Amino acid sequence: MKILLLEPHMAPQQVEIGDGLAEMQAVVGGPIEAVYPFDESVALICHEEGKLLNLPLNRALRYPETGEIYDIIAGTCFLCAAPPDSEQFESLSEEQLARYTKLFERPEEFLNLDGQLICVLN
Repeated sequence: MKILLLEPHMAPQQVEIGDGLAEMQAVVGGPIEAVYPFDESVALICHEEGKLLNLPLNRALRYPETGEIYDIIAGTCFLCAAPPDSEQFESLSEEQLARYTKLFERPEEFLNLDGQLICVLN
């Protein structure tokens, strides 16, 4: 399955992985969690306990209307297609790969300044 890999401090990478649970867990380094932050059927697959394990902060999720951050993904994650009529995750289309590569092209750094988390684009 063609996915978009998002690693902390790194540019997105288009890679191919198997579609089994073990392969997806290997990518994120443990148990997976699927979140659906987009208007289309695309899942963001991350480590289920990434924040609890203090994995490096990776990418911010933002409200599309305002750009305001509502969550931050910790640890390596990836994007894949999640068709509503399928029980399996699938490859992203070439158009989706291009669009999400552009959306996440600049890795983000997160700074804690006096208890306030600041997001800085690289």
